[in-house]
Amino acid sequence: MSDLREAAMRSKAWPFVEARRLLKRYEKTPPEKGHVLFQTGYGPSGLPHIGTFGEVARTTMVRRAFEVLSDIPTRLICFSDDMDGLRKVPGNVPDQEGLAQDLNLPLTRVRDPFGCHESFGAHNNARLKAFLDGFGFDYEFASSTEYYTSGRFDEMLLRVLERFDRIMEIMLPTLGEERRATYSPFLPVSPKSGHVLQVPTLERNLAKGTIVYEEPDGERVEVPVTGGHVKLQWKPDWGMRWAALGVDYEMFGKDLIPSAELSGRICRALGERAPELFNYELFLDENGQKISKSKGNGLSMEEWLRYAAPESLQYFMYLKPKTAKRLHFDVIPKAVDEYHQQLRAFPGQDLDKRLANPVFHIHGGNPPESRMVVSFAMLLNLAAVSAAEDKARLWGFIRRYAPEASPEANPDLDAAAGFAVRYYNDIIKPTRVFRQPDARERAAMEDLRNRLVAWEGGPDAEELQSMVFAVGKAHGFEPLRDWFKALYEVLLGASQGPRFGGFIALYGVGETVALIDRALAGELAGQAPLS
Repeated sequence: MSDLREAAMRSKAWPFVEARRLLKRYEKTPPEKGHVLFQTGYGPSGLPHIGTFGEVARTTMVRRAFEVLSDIPTRLICFSDDMDGLRKVPGNVPDQEGLAQDLNLPLTRVRDPFGCHESFGAHNNARLKAFLDGFGFDYEFASSTEYYTSGRFDEMLLRVLERFDRIMEIMLPTLGEERRATYSPFLPVSPKSGHVLQVPTLERNLAKGTIVYEEPDGERVEVPVTGGHVKLQWKPDWGMRWAALGVDYEMFGKDLIPSAELSGRICRALGERAPELFNYELFLDENGQKISKSKGNGLSMEEWLRYAAPESLQYFMYLKPKTAKRLHFDVIPKAVDEYHQQLRAFPGQDLDKRLANPVFHIHGGNPPESRMVVSFAMLLNLAAVSAAEDKARLWGFIRRYAPEASPEANPDLDAAAGFAVRYYNDIIKPTRVFRQPDARERAAMEDLRNRLVAWEGGPDAEELQSMVFAVGKAHGFEPLRDWFKALYEVLLGASQGPRFGGFIALYGVGETVALIDRALAGELAGQAPLS
């Protein structure tokens, strides 16, 4: 066994923990289908949201970890339930009236409110694929409509028909009395209206492979359960899909635990082994509410990528999947800087620590070198104090601080500078609030200003930080974080900020003196100075 595989077998990193659990599934005999199948599911009834991406990213991390542990080939299917009926109109898309006319049609027959694809399902599928392709994920896209209509599910659908009563025994106890009276795992696609109908199954004919149901107008209709004439309710559909495809591993949100348990029972009722399952905690918006693709709350994938590189989003997804995460704009800078901290640490780590480092899992074991000589948090503050409208202004400061740096030699820093300007102007600038210093803060800032005027030490971040500390202590700030909080609120219009010595070194000693002068004159807070 290689050193890497041996270390992976003992690693506590959660992708390796999951991969080892999956490996036990085939410790006696390899899979008959010749590969291990990972699946992620997506319901395109609304625009793809960041949670969908997270599911693919995390599943990919487990897949890569499995490939370290085993030589069994793997596949990843991203399955879109695009044959489901549109049950409500998403609130975050145009043409609400038009979509309302298409309620209950399969998503691949619902009009595209954006007018660029043949259906709403196709539009959402295209957006999802484009995004996943942009990240370079290795996956196979699967469409429910294509699988049903092409006959790929026919054999298992006939088995559902054969074991109808067993599936009903699983489902009915979970339903309310009214729903039990009308429930059927089969949803006929009406040949009259095209609607996906939620109606009882009145008769079953195993020999013909058909069911009989009643149309809303009272007519009894017989349809095959094969060839796309019916769609399964989503919980039986999930279990049937596991059985039909031989899915080995799937993860899902904590809110779907009861549904996954039911689907697993249905899969086993169909005579197949249920996959290994992993549930993760939910993503929350700024108000602590679960993010929803129909509401469009929380950050979108596009919004994150407007302000940070994609690797930072994967880093955010890696961290503590069993812990609920607040997903709002303010988590982006921290994710960017922590990601680069991990990149810088990786080369000096031993093998065990490398396997526990998120960047190993983000980059498939081969992370790049970080060239971020200035933190993203520092770039944001630099953008703020310099009123930067483009990254070229930031590079003027960066070159003075790090003469060896350039956009060509430091492409990640160059990209981050552009992101920082955008983040500052969109997110920080409209909401930042400066305040006036109180008497003690004013005296301390005047002292700091005078020491900076006399400074002869050059742009040494550590020495400047020590001087800022000394000023805070000299003026009796206890704890010292109150001194730094005052600097941030008075000079930067924020409640927190970077290491202030590093900020001075980057922004410039003379420029910081001028900034303090403006703050003490009341120009930043927009009012006369306190007496």
